Amino acid sequence: MANRSFRAPYASDAAQSRGRLFPEPVSPTRTEFQRDRDRILHSTAFRRLAHKTQVFVPLDGDHFRTRLTHTIEVAQIARALARGLGLDDDLAEAVALAHDLGHTPFGHAGEGALEACMREYGGFDHNSQALRVVTLLERRYASYDGLDLSWETLEGLVKHNGPLLGPLAKKPLPPYVREFDVVFPLLLDSFSSAEAQAASHADDIAYNAHDIDDGLRAGLFTLDDIGGVGFVGELLEEVRRAHPKLERPRVIHELVRRVITRFVEDILAESRDRLARAKPASADEVRRAGAPLIGFSMQIVDSDRAIKRFLFENMYRHPRTMEVWERAREAISRLFPAFFDDPALMPAEWAALAASRSGADRATVVADYIAGMTDRYALGEYRRLFENESSPQ
Repeated sequence: MANRSFRAPYASDAAQSRGRLFPEPVSPTRTEFQRDRDRILHSTAFRRLAHKTQVFVPLDGDHFRTRLTHTIEVAQIARALARGLGLDDDLAEAVALAHDLGHTPFGHAGEGALEACMREYGGFDHNSQALRVVTLLERRYASYDGLDLSWETLEGLVKHNGPLLGPLAKKPLPPYVREFDVVFPLLLDSFSSAEAQAASHADDIAYNAHDIDDGLRAGLFTLDDIGGVGFVGELLEEVRRAHPKLERPRVIHELVRRVITRFVEDILAESRDRLARAKPASADEVRRAGAPLIGFSMQIVDSDRAIKRFLFENMYRHPRTMEVWERAREAISRLFPAFFDDPALMPAEWAALAASRSGADRATVVADYIAGMTDRYALGEYRRLFENESSPQ
């Protein structure tokens, strides 16, 4: 069992935080990262995750994962990784809890539709949108907009997948991240803290595990189908040998828990090896290492890729899923131009904000409004605006 009192020299130190955009007195009862975690948990955007789906929309059942249940699973795995590596588990949890706050309704389908709508206005990126949520769109405090999170949590939120500037950047820098970085620089050309790297991999682990679980329970593929992918077959055979008469739902659970364990144990072993070789003496040395210090072994990377390919082909591209996705895409694709052309269709506060702007600025307001919707609210707005459009006038 990991020693929770041990903190590695390369861990982030809440007592040495780089601070907040709007300085505040130190809390006598919580660290800076614990305060961040609590602010995220109490935010409106976090509550909305309960009614935003990952792959399915509510019409397909109520026992599949939502963004909220996914986020809770990511946070649990992130904490486990952080504890196992001597990191600050509160920071890892805060980054994990915030990582999906910028996602649209209807999961991947909704994001794709909103990206298409925003293409001529600077694009849409869910990580950038999460930054907008926690620095601008949450309006709870008297002295500022946003949640005023610590530098370390904001850095982890925008950089958990790697540097956003320089040769290692994977895509163009989103406009809002560039604007915010001018005000509160986040070292966009470096890697993030070890805690944020752990949260990023926790996201991958949770995605793979719960998509296998949901896909099996939805009947999109069989145990034998997924058993031919990566290390999953080995684990499935292990379950069947140990429990030859076990009913299918329990077999699925036993398989999924073993998938999570295999990923977690591998990343802990591989990351310890990387850290031992790199010998970082501080969190900043982790950022400047030139490569991620938290990650899977090459063998598990291959299995991770194989699982993702399988899920893309057999779950995300399944005809049942695609049918639902098409309905979701249509809803977003029609709501966006309707609100853009006639802001009065939105609630008064949003309407006034959009009406006072034009072009890309108005598009951003509309995207903020749509991205913040839950699935059922978006469907309700779609029905309100378009359900009777073919009726005689």
